[in-house]
Amino acid sequence: MEIKLLTEHYDKPEFQGLEGYKKHGGYEVLKKAFGMKPDDIIAEVKASGLRGRGGAGFPTGVKWGFLPKNDEKRYLLCNADEGEPGTFKDRLMMERAPHQLIEGMIISSFAINSPKSYIYIRGEYNESTEILQKAIKEAYAAGMLGKNIMGSGFDHDLDIYVGAGAYICGEETGMISSLEGKKGQPKLKPPFPAVKGYLGKPTIVNNVETLAAVIPIIKDGAAAYKAIGTEKSCGTKLFSVSGNVNRPGTYEVALGYPLMDLINNECGGLIEGRTLKAVIPGGSSAPVLTAEECKTANMDYESLAEHGSMLGSGAVIIIDDSNDMVDLLEVIAHFYHHESCGQCTPCREGTGWLHKIMKRIASGEGRIQDIDLALKVADNMKGKTICALSDAAALPVISFINKFRNEFESYVRERKVSEIRLKKNKQSVKANEGEHVSV
Repeated sequence: MEIKLLTEHYDKPEFQGLEGYKKHGGYEVLKKAFGMKPDDIIAEVKASGLRGRGGAGFPTGVKWGFLPKNDEKRYLLCNADEGEPGTFKDRLMMERAPHQLIEGMIISSFAINSPKSYIYIRGEYNESTEILQKAIKEAYAAGMLGKNIMGSGFDHDLDIYVGAGAYICGEETGMISSLEGKKGQPKLKPPFPAVKGYLGKPTIVNNVETLAAVIPIIKDGAAAYKAIGTEKSCGTKLFSVSGNVNRPGTYEVALGYPLMDLINNECGGLIEGRTLKAVIPGGSSAPVLTAEECKTANMDYESLAEHGSMLGSGAVIIIDDSNDMVDLLEVIAHFYHHESCGQCTPCREGTGWLHKIMKRIASGEGRIQDIDLALKVADNMKGKTICALSDAAALPVISFINKFRNEFESYVRERKVSEIRLKKNKQSVKANEGEHVSV
């Protein structure tokens, strides 16, 4: 069942504005935080077991603890560049509860002694950007941002930076490069951003959901938060569920919640007449699970790792018996080829090769050796690049082919053409015919 630590008031339109947010306890936790020592806030977040909600799952308090113990200026960056296919929970959070994010960022900035923070938001999120800009203006006008916030003596400024539509900027060092006005390409680590990040200064990069989760931790204490979920995957998690279920949407449940319960209870099960075929449990980069594997999978970091996949961004994509795995993999391969920044050869060339192979198979022109060639290319891409995009492109290919190889072989043997490819061909013919007539 849902446990609404963060989303309790998301159904109330008033929660979007400052007065409505304060009516439901907004900024009260900030007052409590200002009565604590910054190191105690970091210790509380560390003790809560909160892990990054953007995909990597690294312990948040530990990450904050990497900051150097000096008076050097440091920055907090909110990663709102939500670009993983199937993921939309951060958009919901920013549009329904912008002040929740702002409050979480102020508390986090106070904890790490950062006078300046940025929300780096996905370029396509126009409505989210407008809502956040309005909320930031309200917060400044009410004294929640700027000089001497709430008489605490803490000064903090917050700005929005709108990305330009590059998925790679969701990677923290790529985001920092973009924010600095450079090409949005990832950087080698070490040095890690906590030591040398934005403008060469110590920088913490956290996801929207991660920063919002700081509020219930400080409000109720680390022990209360840690009591939810599992021993190693603590608290709640927002999951973006899409695909052929009766109630797709965003749901907040305790980590460790059974995947099939999420599908059947929160999402109302599959559409009538359909049967479950597979699930991508953590965004397009997560290895796919078969229907049989889904029966024993729980929505936490450890369980999904045991099943050979990962929690990732929390994007749960439901695949039923009407879906074509070759179609789906070609779409995924096209995405990663398009979004590779081209900096690393294995990624630049590998994503291109994978898409070329998948396109050939989906077009009915594949060779039986293409299937193993795709596996070989994908294997050569893993762990050999600056960031994880190369792995993100390779893992779906490996899991799709290994678990649904018969579908790929069927395409080759029968010279099948995917439904998506047929539609594209028809659209192309119509467009060409139209151009010919107009001439």
